Amino acid sequence: MDLFIAIFTGTIIAATPLIFAALGELVVEKSGVLNLGIEGMMLMGAAFAFWAVIAGLPMPVAILAGALGGAAASLLFGVLALTFLTNQYAAGLALAIFGSGVSAFLGRNFGSAPIDALKKIYIPYLSDIPVVGPMLFRFDPMVYFAIVMFFVISWFLYRTKGGLVLRTIGESPETAHAIGYPVIRIRYLAVLFGGLMAGLAGAYLSVAYTPLWVENMTAGKGWISLALVVFATWRPLRVLLGAWLFGGMTILQLQGQALGIAVPSELLSALPYLATIIVLVIISQNRQMLALHFPASLAKPFRPAT
Repeated sequence: MDLFIAIFTGTIIAATPLIFAALGELVVEKSGVLNLGIEGMMLMGAAFAFWAVIAGLPMPVAILAGALGGAAASLLFGVLALTFLTNQYAAGLALAIFGSGVSAFLGRNFGSAPIDALKKIYIPYLSDIPVVGPMLFRFDPMVYFAIVMFFVISWFLYRTKGGLVLRTIGESPETAHAIGYPVIRIRYLAVLFGGLMAGLAGAYLSVAYTPLWVENMTAGKGWISLALVVFATWRPLRVLLGAWLFGGMTILQLQGQALGIAVPSELLSALPYLATIIVLVIISQNRQMLALHFPASLAKPFRPAT
């Protein structure tokens, strides 16, 4: 039972940065914009949050600094892709490389000493319930906030006028512009929100998940988040379930190594990434399901008629 609880709680924690980053990218892609720079934005968020902590700032301020770092990086992408109509694939890849370089530069002075991690919440009575308490009521605030953001984004996309407008822009920006909606401005807001969420994901990695600075600490989680959106066929609930699935893969490979399973450690470490590739191959076979929720104008530049 202790092993099961450890795997369950580890899965939820490992999935949290994926939930933040993938939900943010989902909103971005629903607006018709493809930002491949999640990895770079997460690294920027991780670096800014870690810097804020070692500078002595309160933990909430450090997390906010990480979120703003990701948003600032996304603004750079927005200027390139939305204002100057640069190829979105190229701009996103450039952002991923840029974020990696900036975080490595900032991290030179961080040292190797660990910091005090984000504290877990203790809920009287509930946290002490056998089995259920450790599984549901002993996480840090960011884990619960990720679940809250899932409900908020689901509600916004499918229950509000703003969500309908956003999805319309992703399907046909020309139609939305003809009606009178500011397509570029709304896409900028979506891109900034995506950067904010990626920054939160990075901040979680550096101040809660691994409260020790490690260069390129995202270890491909940004790319997995990008794949999650496709895996989920652009639907929030499937993003959440997919994040838990890949989080579980990560924890299982760690537990497998700890238990000394007779499988090469390199293969176990590659398990989450192999699972990502396999799932994408399977999903791509069902083109009808992909087309059903695929934003028709994804990655297509739009210039308002003057």
